[in-house]
Amino acid sequence: MQALSVFKSLHRTRMAVFRDDDRALTAARFKINEEFRKNKNETSEENIQKMIKMGTDVEAVLRQAVLQVEHVGEEKLLLRPRESLMLENVPYCDEPRKKS
Repeated sequence: MQALSVFKSLHRTRMAVFRDDDRALTAARFKINEEFRKNKNETSEENIQKMIKMGTDVEAVLRQAVLQVEHVGEEKLLLRPRESLMLENVPYCDEPRKKS
């Protein structure tokens, strides 16, 4: 049951991270499906838990660290940030904030 949850989570994250990039969507789908298919007959609970942890870690890296960038000119790139990556922008200040 956990493995199915990780499988679905990876595919949902793939769809968000690589939105509008058919090549990356296809490659990620192929890799996710290949890894799960390759290990579908695993019976060792220890190995299964290790693979579930690996899948969860990969999903987190995709969600938190992968940016989508598109070439829009010979020397120009367009960054497509996902809303989930947008953090509060706090201006830099040399002086520490005063405690209230």
